[in-house]
Amino acid sequence: MAAGQIINRDSFLNTVAEKLGRDRVKTVTKPQWTTTTQYDVLKDATQDELVEVLKKHCEVIHTQFIETNSEQLSQKIREVFAQYEVGSIVTWKDERHQQFGLEKDLLDKLPEENIEVHIWNPALKEKNLEAAEKADVGITFSDITLAESGTVVLFSSENKGRSVSLLPKTYIAIVPKSTLVPRMTQATAFINKQVQEGKNISSCIDFITGPSNSADIELNLIVGVHGPIKATYILVEDK
Repeated sequence: MAAGQIINRDSFLNTVAEKLGRDRVKTVTKPQWTTTTQYDVLKDATQDELVEVLKKHCEVIHTQFIETNSEQLSQKIREVFAQYEVGSIVTWKDERHQQFGLEKDLLDKLPEENIEVHIWNPALKEKNLEAAEKADVGITFSDITLAESGTVVLFSSENKGRSVSLLPKTYIAIVPKSTLVPRMTQATAFINKQVQEGKNISSCIDFITGPSNSADIELNLIVGVHGPIKATYILVEDK
């Protein structure tokens, strides 16, 4: 089967409709809602006010929150490394490393400091996953940041594997201040606009809220159950 090809879709959907006892619906019109209160939450908040909302919610989700500028970013990351006892890292192949000075001030120097660095490379295939599994910390940039819930949104690509934020022992999200939006509403609206404009979007969009956790058993929150056991968000002023 060719990539992107769907086999027997019509016959399958016709059978489902028949079993439901109705005609198959082939066109759907998006309803016009009478109220859109989801857009009212924090709609007048400034970027600085959104920073405060994010900072407070990081306490709720057991996530360390650090504010800095691009000049101090590498040093702040090193300080987190010391807390997490980091001996190896895995990170995306991301142009923002150079933009924020991390390529020269951090990534190129870490091997001299006895810290192993693996940068995601699609040509290495499974070796990327092996590196992520063994890494003490995974580092990514946030593409959209939801202040209300303390969520970083990551757009995966061939150079930005989702395992970087999932498999290492700990996780650092670098949050450019310009990525802050009030809540999920704005993130999904942005993605929907990309789709409507016919633009290619990420095949995997991850919404990550702090370290791994579960409240499945009697609503008791357990942190660090199936992924990074600690997380740090480093908010950085855009250059």
